[in-house]
Amino acid sequence: MGGNKKKSSQSNTSKSQENKGGKKEEVKKTPASKTQQKQKLSVLIEEAQGLKTLDSMKAITVHSFARTLGVKISVANNFLKNLENKNIIKVIGGYSGHRIYQKSK
Repeated sequence: MGGNKKKSSQSNTSKSQENKGGKKEEVKKTPASKTQQKQKLSVLIEEAQGLKTLDSMKAITVHSFARTLGVKISVANNFLKNLENKNIIKVIGGYSGHRIYQKSK
């Protein structure tokens, strides 16, 4: 519960004199978001490479699949959903967005 130390009166007066005599610098803000455009990156997983990776995995989750291939989770999620629609893999557990897949026989 200690408070701040009181500053000497000399340091307060010297700071106020510097502000009065000097010119105020105007800060120009350039919006960086307007100057930079978002890049559209399209990363595709080759089906042969993806299926080869799935063969070596016992329990398949989106996160582990993405980490193994080195892609974003959204890309891995789309790939796994496509394989599920083709009945190559099936959901064996999980909840909400955390699904656990297994390769169909």
